[in-house]
Amino acid sequence: MDPVERAFAAMPREEFLPAAVRERAAYDGPLQIAAGQTNSQPRTVGDMLRLLEVRPGHRVLDVGTGSGWSTALLAHLTGPEGEVVGVELEPELVEFGSANLARTGQPWATIRQATPGVLGEPEHAPYDRVLVSAEARELPAALVEQLADDGRLVIPVAGTMLLVTNPGGRVSEHGWYRFVPLR
Repeated sequence: MDPVERAFAAMPREEFLPAAVRERAAYDGPLQIAAGQTNSQPRTVGDMLRLLEVRPGHRVLDVGTGSGWSTALLAHLTGPEGEVVGVELEPELVEFGSANLARTGQPWATIRQATPGVLGEPEHAPYDRVLVSAEARELPAALVEQLADDGRLVIPVAGTMLLVTNPGGRVSEHGWYRFVPLR
């Protein structure tokens, strides 16, 4: 079992879903959570986490944390020697995701209210890893700038999953995916 499979086993999806859709947790597709947002398809989340290559001790930024599931998975991957900061624009989801995350017993992970018009948390950069669970129209320079020297950013852009690596901001494409828009 690889680290991502272990994280999935430790942080079951159903624990991060509204009661009305928990029975569909095994469905390999997106599920509505609140505020017009979705909990991403498990296969997609696994693909993104594998591209990200999170290691114990990493500082990770999770943009568009939604239900808190991705933040919890990232926290499991970093372990207590790491740090995960989730940001979410929708106040209802900040509350829902934070409550879900609190039940995991991983105090090195938090979910914060995102600042409208600001991508990520630039004042706390750099981050070893940045995961974005919303689709951008173009690669946001503001997020690339928040990467550490040897950082990795995984983000869907115009339907294509991109991996951006430092140094140099090298970009590689990794398949087609559909997400809610990044705002």
